[in-house]
Amino acid sequence: MSSQPQPLPPPTGPAAAGADTLAGAQQLTDVITRLRRALRSSIRSEFPWEALPMAQVELLQTLAASPLRVGELAARQRLAPNTVSGLISKLLEAGLVDRQPDPGDRRTARIALTEAGHQQLRDWQSAHERRLATALESLTPTDRDAVMRALPGLDRLAHSLAGTDPLR
Repeated sequence: MSSQPQPLPPPTGPAAAGADTLAGAQQLTDVITRLRRALRSSIRSEFPWEALPMAQVELLQTLAASPLRVGELAARQRLAPNTVSGLISKLLEAGLVDRQPDPGDRRTARIALTEAGHQQLRDWQSAHERRLATALESLTPTDRDAVMRALPGLDRLAHSLAGTDPLR
Protein backbone atom coordinates (compact mmCIF):
# COMPACT_ATOMS: atom_id res chain seq x y z
CA MET A 1 0.00 0.00 0.00
CA SER A 2 1.25 3.43 -0.88
CA SER A 3 1.49 6.09 1.79
CA GLN A 4 1.04 8.82 -0.80
CA PRO A 5 -2.28 10.67 -0.59
CA GLN A 6 -4.58 9.87 -3.46
CA PRO A 7 -5.92 12.84 -5.46
CA LEU A 8 -9.49 13.74 -4.77
CA PRO A 9 -11.95 13.25 -7.61
CA PRO A 10 -12.95 16.52 -9.31
CA PRO A 11 -16.01 18.12 -7.75
CA THR A 12 -19.34 17.66 -9.47
CA GLY A 13 -22.71 19.38 -9.19
CA PRO A 14 -23.00 22.72 -7.36
CA ALA A 15 -19.46 22.47 -5.97
CA ALA A 16 -18.05 22.22 -9.50
CA ALA A 17 -20.13 25.18 -10.65
CA GLY A 18 -18.88 27.22 -7.69
CA ALA A 19 -15.28 26.27 -8.45
CA ASP A 20 -15.77 27.22 -12.13
CA THR A 21 -17.27 30.56 -11.13
CA LEU A 22 -14.37 31.28 -8.77
CA ALA A 23 -11.83 30.35 -11.43
CA GLY A 24 -13.64 32.59 -13.92
CA ALA A 25 -13.70 35.44 -11.39
CA GLN A 26 -9.97 35.05 -10.81
CA GLN A 27 -9.27 35.11 -14.54
CA LEU A 28 -11.57 38.11 -15.07
CA THR A 29 -9.87 40.01 -12.23
CA ASP A 30 -6.49 39.36 -13.80
CA VAL A 31 -7.61 40.43 -17.28
CA ILE A 32 -9.34 43.61 -16.05
CA THR A 33 -6.29 44.59 -14.00
CA ARG A 34 -3.95 44.05 -16.97
CA LEU A 35 -6.30 45.91 -19.34
CA ARG A 36 -6.50 48.94 -17.04
CA ARG A 37 -2.74 48.98 -16.50
CA ALA A 38 -1.99 48.57 -20.23
CA LEU A 39 -4.44 51.29 -21.24
CA ARG A 40 -3.17 53.72 -18.61
CA SER A 41 0.43 53.02 -19.56
CA SER A 42 -0.11 53.27 -23.32
CA ILE A 43 -2.06 56.51 -23.03
CA ARG A 44 0.64 58.14 -20.90
CA SER A 45 3.38 57.13 -23.35
CA GLU A 46 1.39 58.38 -26.33
CA PHE A 47 0.00 61.46 -24.56
CA PRO A 48 2.42 62.59 -21.81
CA TRP A 49 0.00 65.37 -20.84
CA GLU A 50 -2.43 62.71 -19.65
CA ALA A 51 -1.42 62.69 -16.02
CA LEU A 52 -4.82 62.78 -14.33
CA PRO A 53 -5.19 60.00 -11.79
CA MET A 54 -8.10 57.69 -12.58
CA ALA A 55 -9.96 58.81 -9.44
CA GLN A 56 -10.00 62.38 -10.78
CA VAL A 57 -11.10 61.22 -14.23
CA GLU A 58 -13.97 59.29 -12.64
CA LEU A 59 -15.06 62.43 -10.78
CA LEU A 60 -14.99 64.41 -14.03
CA GLN A 61 -17.07 61.70 -15.71
CA THR A 62 -19.63 61.83 -12.89
CA LEU A 63 -19.77 65.64 -12.98
CA ALA A 64 -20.24 65.67 -16.77
CA ALA A 65 -23.92 64.86 -16.26
CA SER A 66 -24.61 67.62 -13.74
CA PRO A 67 -23.03 69.57 -10.88
CA LEU A 68 -23.10 67.80 -7.50
CA ARG A 69 -22.26 68.47 -3.87
CA VAL A 70 -19.14 66.84 -2.46
CA GLY A 71 -21.28 64.48 -0.35
CA GLU A 72 -23.26 63.40 -3.40
CA LEU A 73 -20.06 62.80 -5.35
CA ALA A 74 -18.63 60.77 -2.46
CA ALA A 75 -21.75 58.62 -2.30
CA ARG A 76 -21.79 57.99 -6.05
CA GLN A 77 -18.08 57.14 -6.14
CA ARG A 78 -18.28 55.17 -2.88
CA LEU A 79 -15.45 57.23 -1.41
CA ALA A 80 -15.05 59.08 1.86
CA PRO A 81 -16.10 62.75 1.63
CA ASN A 82 -12.63 63.91 2.75
CA THR A 83 -11.06 61.85 -0.06
CA VAL A 84 -13.37 63.48 -2.59
CA SER A 85 -12.61 66.91 -1.11
CA GLY A 86 -8.90 66.31 -1.65
CA LEU A 87 -9.47 65.21 -5.24
CA ILE A 88 -11.73 68.20 -5.88
CA SER A 89 -9.05 70.56 -4.50
CA LYS A 90 -6.61 69.27 -7.12
CA LEU A 91 -9.23 69.64 -9.87
CA LEU A 92 -9.99 73.20 -8.68
CA GLU A 93 -6.27 74.07 -8.80
CA ALA A 94 -6.08 72.68 -12.34
CA GLY A 95 -9.11 74.77 -13.39
CA LEU A 96 -11.10 71.68 -14.39
CA VAL A 97 -13.96 72.28 -11.93
CA ASP A 98 -15.38 75.21 -10.02
CA ARG A 99 -17.72 75.75 -7.11
CA GLN A 100 -21.21 77.04 -7.77
CA PRO A 101 -23.82 78.09 -5.24
CA ASP A 102 -26.38 75.38 -4.58
CA PRO A 103 -29.78 76.86 -5.46
CA GLY A 104 -31.44 74.63 -2.88
CA ASP A 105 -29.08 75.39 0.03
CA ARG A 106 -27.00 78.57 0.17
CA ARG A 107 -24.74 77.01 2.83
CA THR A 108 -23.35 74.46 0.39
CA ALA A 109 -21.76 74.54 -3.02
CA ARG A 110 -22.03 72.27 -5.99
CA ILE A 111 -19.00 71.21 -7.97
CA ALA A 112 -19.29 71.68 -11.73
CA LEU A 113 -17.04 71.06 -14.69
CA THR A 114 -15.51 74.14 -16.27
CA GLU A 115 -15.16 74.34 -20.04
CA ALA A 116 -11.53 73.22 -19.53
CA GLY A 117 -12.84 70.23 -17.55
CA HIS A 118 -15.28 69.29 -20.31
CA GLN A 119 -12.47 69.60 -22.88
CA GLN A 120 -10.07 67.52 -20.77
CA LEU A 121 -12.72 64.83 -20.40
CA ARG A 122 -13.43 64.84 -24.16
CA ASP A 123 -9.70 64.60 -24.89
CA TRP A 124 -9.29 61.77 -22.36
CA GLN A 125 -12.25 59.86 -23.81
CA SER A 126 -11.12 60.36 -27.39
CA ALA A 127 -7.55 59.24 -26.65
CA HIS A 128 -8.78 56.10 -24.92
CA GLU A 129 -11.22 55.31 -27.72
CA ARG A 130 -8.45 55.65 -30.31
CA ARG A 131 -6.11 53.38 -28.33
CA LEU A 132 -8.82 50.76 -27.86
CA ALA A 133 -9.87 50.94 -31.51
CA THR A 134 -6.27 50.41 -32.60
CA ALA A 135 -5.91 47.48 -30.22
CA LEU A 136 -9.20 45.96 -31.36
CA GLU A 137 -8.10 46.24 -35.00
CA SER A 138 -4.95 44.28 -34.14
CA LEU A 139 -7.02 41.28 -32.99
CA THR A 140 -8.17 38.50 -35.23
CA PRO A 141 -11.77 38.92 -36.39
CA THR A 142 -12.77 36.01 -34.15
CA ASP A 143 -11.20 37.58 -31.05
CA ARG A 144 -12.59 41.03 -31.89
CA ASP A 145 -16.08 39.54 -32.29
CA ALA A 146 -15.71 37.68 -28.98
CA VAL A 147 -14.77 40.91 -27.20
CA MET A 148 -17.69 42.78 -28.73
CA ARG A 149 -20.15 39.97 -27.91
CA ALA A 150 -18.97 40.05 -24.27
CA LEU A 151 -19.80 43.76 -23.84
CA PRO A 152 -23.48 43.40 -22.84
CA GLY A 153 -22.59 40.84 -20.18
CA LEU A 154 -19.71 42.96 -18.91
CA ASP A 155 -22.04 45.96 -18.75
CA ARG A 156 -24.54 43.97 -16.67
CA LEU A 157 -21.67 42.77 -14.46
CA ALA A 158 -20.59 46.37 -13.87
CA HIS A 159 -24.17 47.31 -12.93
CA SER A 160 -24.41 44.30 -10.62
CA LEU A 161 -21.17 45.22 -8.86
CA ALA A 162 -22.32 48.84 -8.50
CA GLY A 163 -25.71 47.78 -7.16
CA THR A 164 -27.47 49.44 -10.10
CA ASP A 165 -28.50 46.29 -11.95
CA PRO A 166 -31.58 47.30 -13.99
CA LEU A 167 -32.72 43.66 -14.09
CA ARG A 168 -33.28 43.55 -10.33
